[in-house]
Amino acid sequence: MYVLIENGNITKYFQNPKGFTLNDNQYPASIFSKWSKEEKEAIGIYEVVIDNTNYKDPAYYNNTNEQYSFANNVATKFWGTATAKRLNDENAVDEDGNNLLDDDGNQVINYGLKTEKKRIVKQQASGLLAPTDWYVVKASEVTDYSVPSNITTFRADVRTKSNEMETMINNCTTVDELKALYEYTEQQDGTFTRPLPEFPKEVI
Repeated sequence: MYVLIENGNITKYFQNPKGFTLNDNQYPASIFSKWSKEEKEAIGIYEVVIDNTNYKDPAYYNNTNEQYSFANNVATKFWGTATAKRLNDENAVDEDGNNLLDDDGNQVINYGLKTEKKRIVKQQASGLLAPTDWYVVKASEVTDYSVPSNITTFRADVRTKSNEMETMINNCTTVDELKALYEYTEQQDGTFTRPLPEFPKEVI
């Protein structure tokens, strides 16, 4: 990305190379790739430097709108201080602070990250269990049929891991603690693991 600097101020943004007119001179898009850094800057075209210092994972933080500055002959794109997203559920309120109710008179809830993450865990567990549900249905309908032991073990492991994950998510007191549960790190044996348990592999 480039910007045009005139009198020390950013006056034009170039997300993609394109031709432009400056001081009655027409410049083709090719200058962005063919001209040297010095040649571009001589007419006020500066490549933007990205400063990600304040930018945080948008899955866990609300970032400010991107901002641009030009100082010391450097054009920079940057962000302000990010704000952590809501961790826990909260009652929704109106502008006067009164609880918001739905059409049935129930409290409207603004769900936090922990609820969202636990919902995903439940969905994943359900998806893993669904292909083997028929074993359980058949066992309930056919008196002389039993669910194979490997299927029983697998289904129990899925529920155990699901409960463990939800407990760990519930125990988080900050957004950074929750985020850390999902971060993979390399172990001495070359594998990558995360603090949050993994579901067992599907049975075939």
